[in-house]
Amino acid sequence: MARSPKQEARALTADERELVAKSRPPALQALTDTQLATLLKRTRDRRNRARTVAQRQRREIRGKAAARGAIPSQADEGSKLKLSVLTTALQRLDAEALRRRRTKAKTSLVTSAKKALALKQKAGRAAPSSSTPGASTGLRGKARVAVQDHVPRSTRGRVRKQVARAQAKRDARPR
Repeated sequence: MARSPKQEARALTADERELVAKSRPPALQALTDTQLATLLKRTRDRRNRARTVAQRQRREIRGKAAARGAIPSQADEGSKLKLSVLTTALQRLDAEALRRRRTKAKTSLVTSAKKALALKQKAGRAAPSSSTPGASTGLRGKARVAVQDHVPRSTRGRVRKQVARAQAKRDARPR
């Protein structure tokens, strides 16, 4: 369900509004990795707290728990909305962190592959020494031997059908 910015602003505190605003694209790409990690932690803490409050309010409404405030909770719509907004913000932050990790891993892989290629090219082709086994020694595969089938197809089918009938007869026996 789409939420208007006005609804989000009403459900969140000023600090939470700032967290949610930083989780949106233009500001999100401007964050460094350490800032992103800090923002992730703070948003996760706020989301967990909102979840706890929403659960407590639902228990109060159902009569399963004593009221925490002066007046028992009558509805938990605001808590649900806050939880929903913080959860979507956390999902955006997690996706960005994952994207950055994958990019970093791919860059690292390419760098190490280029380094390995450079080392290989630098080493060049060394002449094989007589002490180490080369390509000429080692296991050799056997030639495949084609086996001729001496049983005619008609016999195979007849025997298969005979076995099927015998099995059906055994299955039909009373126990």
